[in-house]
Amino acid sequence: MRNMINGFRDLRIYQKSYELSIYMLKLALNFPKEERHVICDQIRRAVLSVPLNIAEGYGKKDSEADFKRYLRMSAGSCNEIEVLIDIVKDLGYIEEKEHARLINEYVELRKQIYSLIKNWKRD
Repeated sequence: MRNMINGFRDLRIYQKSYELSIYMLKLALNFPKEERHVICDQIRRAVLSVPLNIAEGYGKKDSEADFKRYLRMSAGSCNEIEVLIDIVKDLGYIEEKEHARLINEYVELRKQIYSLIKNWKRD
């Protein structure tokens, strides 16, 4: 039986992306002050892009193509976040263990997004 989806908040990819966004935003607050206008701003834009595009795309779900386009943008933002995670690790702002965990989280989220793209059918 199919799960009942009443809105974008019911999508697991939205829930996971929202939780990761909050975590990443809090993490960025601990970076050195001099990074707040470069790396932190880019992290904010990228991590917010994922749940925002899922929500906006769901609002256009009557067009399967539009919804999937927004999901692809969310997946692209996951790639961008992975690069940013690599950068902050190489700058010494996060440890290797945290780096690996975050990369795994975003890889898994991207896979889930692509799975929804593949399987979404307009009712």
